[in-house]
Parts: sequence; C-alpha cells; structure tokens
Amino acid sequence: MVAQQIPARIRWAVEFMDPQPADHVLEIGCGPGAAAELITGRLETGKLFAIDRSESGVDRTKRRNAEAVKAGRLTVRQIDLATLRVPVKRLHKVFAFNVNLFWVRECQDEVALLHERVVPGGAVFLFFEAKIPEQVPKIIKGASAALSEGGFRVSVIDNKQPPVVGVIGRR
Repeated sequence: MVAQQIPARIRWAVEFMDPQPADHVLEIGCGPGAAAELITGRLETGKLFAIDRSESGVDRTKRRNAEAVKAGRLTVRQIDLATLRVPVKRLHKVFAFNVNLFWVRECQDEVALLHERVVPGGAVFLFFEAKIPEQVPKIIKGASAALSEGGFRVSVIDNKQPPVVGVIGRR
C-alpha cells in the first residue's frame, strides 16, 4: 500500500492539540483519516472515536487506519454529531478541522453534548484552514460564540504557516 501524505495543516493542528497516550479523543468529520493516523499513532491506552456524516469518509478512514482499528485504538462511525452517544465525562479532547457546523448555523445542542462529555480540564479544538482571509473573522466570531455560550472558556490561535485558525474551548 502506498503511504498517503498528511497535509501540513493537519500535522500542525494535531501537534498543537498534543494528544497524550491515555487520552480519549473524539474527531468530528474524519474525512480521509489523516488526522486519525497521527492521533492514533500517539495513543497507547487511549482511544480515538472518529465520526463523519459521509459513508466515503468513514470508509477511507477505516482503510487508511486499519491497524489502529484492529488494535482497538480507533472506532469509526457514520453518524451526525447531534445523534452521538458517548458516556458522560469521558473525552479529554475533541478535534475538528474545517467542520463548518460550529460557525455557519445554530449548534447549541451539539455544543451542549460536547460540554457534557468533555472531562474537566479537557478541550474542544476547532481548526479551520484560513485560505480566505476575509472569512476568518466570521469563523472566529461564530465558533467562539458557540463554544462560550455552551460553557467553554475560549481562546483563539492564528497560525500563519500553514494558514490555520483555531478556536479552543476549555472545560
């Protein structure tokens, strides 16, 4: 099998999030599985639960990360965040890259679900590729408001190379 490239923006975001060996992580919108590859590579006793609404995204993530699935470090499901059922207070980190849900529409229910399931001291990391600079303020404003209204303490990171903006909600 040919090794698949991991974009610099994904490498940077996972490095910034810094998953620890025992973390329980939720990835929202796993797409082709690049972030899952990096995250599961850092896990020992921890687990990654990756979700995507797209059947093809789920299939690609499973294929790309077959060893992690087999080892029990990765579970991948085709599901919408609004219908996700994860035990209360179990997640250390939540990761999403270019998931528009958090800034383009009302998402109080989804943010409340995350707030209920992220352990105290845990965090939600929402990263967005900043390819269209004039869109960045709207992304930051919308995602920050969604997280802060949901009870998270919000901070923003603006990275220039690769061009990524991150909205981090800490519990």
